[in-house]
Amino acid sequence: MGGEATLTEWIAQGLEGYRGMGPVRVGNQAAEQIQHDAYGQIVLSNTQSFFDQRLFRMGGIDDFKALETVGERAWAVHDRADAGLWELRTRSHVHTYSAAMCWAACDRLANAAAALGLPERVVYWQERADTIRATIEKAAWRDDTGRMSATFGGGGLGASLIQLLELRLLPPTHPPLCSTLSAVEEGLRRGSYMLRYATEDDFGLPHTAFNVCTFWLIEALHATGRITEARALFEEMLQRRTAAGLLSEDIDPLTGELWGNYPQTYSLVGMINCAVLLSKPWSAIR
Repeated sequence: MGGEATLTEWIAQGLEGYRGMGPVRVGNQAAEQIQHDAYGQIVLSNTQSFFDQRLFRMGGIDDFKALETVGERAWAVHDRADAGLWELRTRSHVHTYSAAMCWAACDRLANAAAALGLPERVVYWQERADTIRATIEKAAWRDDTGRMSATFGGGGLGASLIQLLELRLLPPTHPPLCSTLSAVEEGLRRGSYMLRYATEDDFGLPHTAFNVCTFWLIEALHATGRITEARALFEEMLQRRTAAGLLSEDIDPLTGELWGNYPQTYSLVGMINCAVLLSKPWSAIR
């Protein structure tokens, strides 16, 4: 962000940290990590420009060609190991979420090509998207547990699997997705809150829930017809905001105490998305 040439992370000796929970780190080792989900994020955040008639300047051929470069990168790395969206420091896997985001890059490029009247590019990107989806369904599936795994060939659960629904990789009625969502909720939900995962990472076992993952759960509950539960959980999350209406990154599932980075964009975006999702249309208001 600051344009620094060196982004080395180092430990500030002599500082015990908040509540003695050091070490205190300066910098961020994430600069050394690889996250393949980024390519899908770039395409997803831009493809609206090819469809939204309200924009002053809609996306054109040149914009599409620029995004195709990103799509090519997504295709090249969709089945390669990375640090994942949670930025694991000492291990790498082929993360199902990262592969799904690479699929989303190709899938949305096919949609954009259709909007621009480019049938050859529609076929090109749709074939790649279909190939990635088939790879995910095969490599992430576990016959022994009857669900999908957070990593190819692994057995772990991750809240990021909920996003397969939001990305439209699989429909909410798809049996493998239904069993996966059930397993994720059972394995990672702590009361009203969702953990990112329940296995040891570079800092030990997680003790706090991740707020955006709870909002992902709310979206999944809504999509699978559990509307009343979704609304109740959303109302509870609203009660956890500060007096300024903000949320942190994490929350203690036992006490409700806010933890982690504050304020946290992920949490606030999740709150806004769920507010829109659960709101009644104006036509329904009497």
